[in-house]
Amino acid sequence: MRVSKSSPSISYILFLALYFSFYTITPISSNSLQKNFINCLQKNTHVDFPLEETFFTPERNASTFIKVLESTAQNYRFVNNSTPKPSFIFTPVHEAHVQASVICSKKLGIHLRVRSGGHDFEAVSYVSQIEIPFFLLDLSKLRQISVDIEDNSAWVQAGATLGEVYYRIAEKSKIHGFPGGLCSTVGIGGYITGGGYGALMRKYGLAADNVLDAKIVDANGKLLDRRSMGEDMFWAIRGGGGGSFGVILAWKLKLVPVPETLTIFSVTKTLKQDPDFKTLSKWQRVADKLVEELFIRVVISDIGNKTVAASYKGQFLGEKGTLIEIMKRDFPELGLTEKDCTEMRWIESILFHDELPEGTPIEVLIQERSPLVKLSFKSKGDIAKKPIPALVLKGIFKRLIQQEPFTFLVFTPYGGMMAKISESEIPFPHRGGTIFKIVYNVDTGKRPRTQIKWIRELYSFMTPYVSSNPRQAYVNHRDLDLGQNTTSNFENAQLWGAEYYKGNFERLVRIKSKVDPCNIFRHEQSIPTLPVQS
Repeated sequence: MRVSKSSPSISYILFLALYFSFYTITPISSNSLQKNFINCLQKNTHVDFPLEETFFTPERNASTFIKVLESTAQNYRFVNNSTPKPSFIFTPVHEAHVQASVICSKKLGIHLRVRSGGHDFEAVSYVSQIEIPFFLLDLSKLRQISVDIEDNSAWVQAGATLGEVYYRIAEKSKIHGFPGGLCSTVGIGGYITGGGYGALMRKYGLAADNVLDAKIVDANGKLLDRRSMGEDMFWAIRGGGGGSFGVILAWKLKLVPVPETLTIFSVTKTLKQDPDFKTLSKWQRVADKLVEELFIRVVISDIGNKTVAASYKGQFLGEKGTLIEIMKRDFPELGLTEKDCTEMRWIESILFHDELPEGTPIEVLIQERSPLVKLSFKSKGDIAKKPIPALVLKGIFKRLIQQEPFTFLVFTPYGGMMAKISESEIPFPHRGGTIFKIVYNVDTGKRPRTQIKWIRELYSFMTPYVSSNPRQAYVNHRDLDLGQNTTSNFENAQLWGAEYYKGNFERLVRIKSKVDPCNIFRHEQSIPTLPVQS
């Protein structure tokens, strides 16, 4: 995809585009903005909305506004006095309210951001660093879940959390599940737009691989399903990243079979216990080749007293006796014993992966939970195509000594079903040839500048040992260091677009240009429209 050279006519068009973009963000009275939006909403929806319960402004009640804003803000690096705040927050209680919000955003020239669970690593779902004023469309009140066991499916509204989805499935069946994520408070609306991985990915693929239908509000405020949106748009929203094509209202999920009993385990190896990295090196060689029913990720962190350890956290879709036999045959270096293993139901394994205290009732999954700890962090990611040498692993461990508590690396294994699906099946391209995914995470609470410098240096250190041309990344682990849009900068987007989507980026841009030519849905790393060509 090439950008043609500018001609005088193109320059004039670009001048007009810039002029009107500046015009639409010229500051106006906040009260006037809110009044105009409310009036527009009332004219464009047939469903009433109680203002006291759905519309929040700092002028009306500052404490309530901040409470709603922070209710699902998962990264407190973006919750401070210097971070741009929305002019107002609207929490729709009906699909028609979302349609009206999009219509009014377009008509009044007010930029919108859309949040379902607030887990975006760079907070682009609720913070705009490039465009003000803006408002926040918070979908947290749209969280209905309808499970149909006979049809092996479930309709789930965008504001529901993964934990709620898992609970409602388990409420109906002990032998049905869904291949979603490990963190139960993630909102399902945005989660699936990036692909969505979890402990069942080696058996069933990503969450986005298991979507049957969707409801979305497009740039014209129309409510569409799979049939009316068309297969191109349906392809794009399952892995093409959130906030680019419309507002996801609901997903129809394909449920998958799970055994009544599965086995989980956690084994920790310190550097003293694995001085030559034989265990971690063996994990790299076998993690993507183990039976599909077995998922073992590795969390590397400082566990205190200048001790860095690798924790092997596993899940097996079966009983522990069978698991022990497999491990003795394929990964004896870990030294897994029956004492390390616990058999449980699939729904109980969700609590294990969420690292909730032992004995926590599963009902916690359907309780509204604000973050227990106000974490400030910066994350980066990589895709590993070959094992990382032991000397490099030693360098990683050395860098982690005496780091802050929430600083860690996670190695997540691929293979199995992940390797069987084509990289163009959906926009998520990291399939065959991928051994594991890496997440680097640093706690930025006390020393943000120092800590961000630390993680960038670690990322640079890892350059020779991870994927290249392009150096790949997972869009749900968003990293604005890779590049940002200013308005709709296509050339800049090509760089980070290739890292997230590889060859799928060009198709995403074509679809975006077709379904949202005016770029209503935009943020720092949204899919851009095609540039004007002569």
